[in-house]
Amino acid sequence: MPERADLKQRVVTRFQRYLANPLNRRLPFQTLLETTGRVSGEPRRTPVGGRRTGESFWLVSEFGYRSQYVRNIQADPHVRVRVAGRWHHGTAHLLPDDDAVARLRSLPRFNSAAVRALGTHLLTVRVDLAD
Repeated sequence: MPERADLKQRVVTRFQRYLANPLNRRLPFQTLLETTGRVSGEPRRTPVGGRRTGESFWLVSEFGYRSQYVRNIQADPHVRVRVAGRWHHGTAHLLPDDDAVARLRSLPRFNSAAVRALGTHLLTVRVDLAD
């Protein structure tokens, strides 16, 4: 029988992939992270919650290295982030030594509560924006 965290991740991921993400991607001011698919080479857009601070955009992945967009970042860290309807190019950095729970306290409250409640392997991601 699968571990409880694995089951939780599968349920949440299916909900996000087939219902929440397709709807959220259509919202004009939803923050999106665009990675390059590590197998397909196609752009992959994932709705995320995070915050721009200066020339960086911060977010926390709820499933850490198990998240598809994190795996894409590992293969190619060049990403785009859409913040407030405007696209920015950047380079993503995975920060396993950062305190993800503390980081969530500085990010938008609603998304942070969902990440804490649903996440199983939190991982901080920083995107250094080029423009």
